[in-house]
Amino acid sequence: YQIIKCNFRTKLGEIDIIAQDKDTICFVEVRTKTTPEEGHPLESISLHKCRKLTQAAWCYLKEKDLTEAPARFDIVAVVPLEDGEYKTELVKNAFEAE
Repeated sequence: YQIIKCNFRTKLGEIDIIAQDKDTICFVEVRTKTTPEEGHPLESISLHKCRKLTQAAWCYLKEKDLTEAPARFDIVAVVPLEDGEYKTELVKNAFEAE
């Protein structure tokens, strides 16, 4: 990934990371939980959140005149471990735009 922008905000929502992976623009949502008891971070991605991400991504693509560029939605889950460390999990193409 080559990071293009962090914390892109519009009135329709926010995208944590916008990056480029070869010729594809990636809209990356970062999710974390502070303790294992809170569940896996991926469980916190709702349909509503996916829609907000899609709307914000469309705003970015229109603003940059990239509406024809290949794009996808990825999720990075930051998972706490029992020893106080964290591991990251990347889910490429985590959901489709609606």
